[in-house]
Amino acid sequence: MEISTVGIVGAGLMGSGIAEVCARKGLRTIVTEADQERLDAGRRRVEQSLERGRQGGKLSDTDVSRAQELLEYTLDLESFAQCDVSIEAVVESLPAKVDIFERLDRIAPEHGILATNTSSLPIIEMARHTTRPERVVGTHFFNPVPVMKLLEVVRSIATSEDTLEATRSFGERLDKRIILAQDRGGFIVNLLLIPFLTHAVRLFESGFATKEDIDEGMRLGCGHPMGPLQLLDYIGLDTALFVCDSLYEEYANSDYAPPPLLRRMVAAGYLGRKSGRGFYDY
Repeated sequence: MEISTVGIVGAGLMGSGIAEVCARKGLRTIVTEADQERLDAGRRRVEQSLERGRQGGKLSDTDVSRAQELLEYTLDLESFAQCDVSIEAVVESLPAKVDIFERLDRIAPEHGILATNTSSLPIIEMARHTTRPERVVGTHFFNPVPVMKLLEVVRSIATSEDTLEATRSFGERLDKRIILAQDRGGFIVNLLLIPFLTHAVRLFESGFATKEDIDEGMRLGCGHPMGPLQLLDYIGLDTALFVCDSLYEEYANSDYAPPPLLRRMVAAGYLGRKSGRGFYDY
């Protein structure tokens, strides 16, 4: 299947990053949001990232101009009738995602693939609300999308081989390294990552070690680019809490249960970098 036009629902950190990468690789990219303010913020995010790439010597003036020409921002989801692939990248909430999938199913062309950027929710729960479950797939990108090389492709029990191969080819065109996961909560990466993060919170919560020593230990002792508590701040504590709850519901394993401190920090609005305060101040 030839993919030439991609639609992105959601222009937050993930959606804007996916849109930028698609446009940089020569794909016409349509971006939509719930309101003009969020859409404008997404456009600024993409433009700022492209400019950083230019200033850093990774992109030429021509690269930036070409990407900008391929990007289209709209509040009209009907524009997705032109999209070969539509990627949902909104808040990690199943009802919100199901609503988008039901709308995309009515709008997208018959051959169109419907993809979700969820990091933990069951793909089949979105697919079953469409008339094309065989053309629904998970495309879990990693933040920041222009930098991170991995794409976790998630196949539900209903996803067809054609859809899987078209999605793999699409990811390779974006210069991503593809790993294939089954449709189980957390897939591969978060299934391994979340226990690591929750145990780090529990160590800090219990007074076993300072946050600095926990993070330094994993950075310098294991070669991680950032420590687990720094990573939680980067991910967003609210997002991490949602993933923990989702995985605990799926597996009933205490390794995935959110530590009380994590839940209370989210209740206080300490969400990490995006709120200016998490385990660290920003």
